[in-house]
Amino acid sequence: MTLEHFLSMFEAMPAWQKLGWIVLCMSANLIVESVRPLFSGGFRSWAHTRTNLTFLATTMAINVAFGAAAVGLFEWTAATEFGLLHWVAMPLWLQLLVTVMTLDLIAQYTVHYLLHNWKWMWRLHMVHHSDTHVDVTTGTRHHPIDFVCRETFALIGVIVTGAPVAFYGFYRIVTVFFTYWNHSNVALPLAVDKALSWLVVTPNMHKFHHHHEVPWTDRNYGNVLSVWDRLFGTFVYGDTADVVYGLDITDPTQSDNIKYQMGLPFNRSVPTSSTLKEG
Repeated sequence: MTLEHFLSMFEAMPAWQKLGWIVLCMSANLIVESVRPLFSGGFRSWAHTRTNLTFLATTMAINVAFGAAAVGLFEWTAATEFGLLHWVAMPLWLQLLVTVMTLDLIAQYTVHYLLHNWKWMWRLHMVHHSDTHVDVTTGTRHHPIDFVCRETFALIGVIVTGAPVAFYGFYRIVTVFFTYWNHSNVALPLAVDKALSWLVVTPNMHKFHHHHEVPWTDRNYGNVLSVWDRLFGTFVYGDTADVVYGLDITDPTQSDNIKYQMGLPFNRSVPTSSTLKEG
């Protein structure tokens, strides 16, 4: 199969196949979590799963809306020949690599950095970090407005790259895999996890990001490639035994309370941070 034929599969991928990929990635990681869990105790409760799947439903609805908006962008960049892929001549494989790397930088690392370092955005993102039992379902635990911010940066990435819909579709499939894998409660062999973390974001690497207090909370922003964290000095790797999930500024007993979580960004009784985020 040529690269052209491979990419054509993502050009008009029907919604049921995209949903099937989400179900497959989530189910596969649920199985692996059961066989080789990193942490035990308190995981797989119905309350926890229900809350995170509720956020999954809102993210999917938002994704559909932004997908419709992206169609117009693809047509505009193609008609105006706007974006990196139109300005620089590259072979197809390099076009795809540049697209994935640029989108990963803009739509994952950059927006994630801002979600942690701009106070109003951090209030939205606290919902994701308030999960006290991080597992595969945490991957799509995002407040709806948080996810709108993420999807907006994805559209910016489309404009910057001028990527065709097939490239963007491939990128989204890759990010879905890494989103669920990185959050899964799985214990990879330490040597394997460390080796992979030189290239991609691994489960251990992302677990430090979900530690309940800074500075670890403000490290490891990447989703697919670990190069951005290493390049910008936000990479950390330690002992997962030291990780405590949740946030030191939210009520851990409300981790699975959907009403509390939906209202968390607007709850002024909750500070943005006990230490570093007050500025």
